[in-house]
Amino acid sequence: MRLQDLMPVALLFVVATIAISIGADIVGSVRDDQTANSYERNVSTNGLEGLAELGDWIPTLALVTAAAIVIGVLVYSFAFGRN
Repeated sequence: MRLQDLMPVALLFVVATIAISIGADIVGSVRDDQTANSYERNVSTNGLEGLAELGDWIPTLALVTAAAIVIGVLVYSFAFGRN
């Protein structure tokens, strides 16, 4: 990876975070309108838990991506930076 890859990756994380948060808000609203202990409420509760789990992984994915970019920049500069 190169340093130029940082902006598109950062933008991807922003869009993913917004999409997950809006999706969770919608699923939460749908769940609140369902009858307690119904199949529909259980499904929407599981969906909300799944979105929360996915959201919990965003910091880890961002850290791994940032590390890959830093390692890529270092390897590129040592391998191709000298004439």
